[in-house]
Amino acid sequence: MAKKLSIKPLADRVLVEPMEAEQKTAGGIIIPDTAKEKPQQGVVVAAGPGKKDEPMSVKAGDKVLYGKYSGTEINVDGTAYLIMRESDIFAIL
Repeated sequence: MAKKLSIKPLADRVLVEPMEAEQKTAGGIIIPDTAKEKPQQGVVVAAGPGKKDEPMSVKAGDKVLYGKYSGTEINVDGTAYLIMRESDIFAIL
């Protein structure tokens, strides 16, 4: 978490590092890369200051649950991140 990023989200945007997709099912079956689903959980790496009338409710370090197709994928310094609006986040875990 102590990484210094060259990107800072604006307004109500949040930068999320997605968690790894599940490697095995509950029954122990190994899932191949082609059948894995997109992860829907991640860790907030950076958050913007919020809108004028709405302060941000998430902060860096929060583990969050978001929609399957939320956000835009970006690569920063070789690491994949999602940048999305705070409203795309369903819950803080």
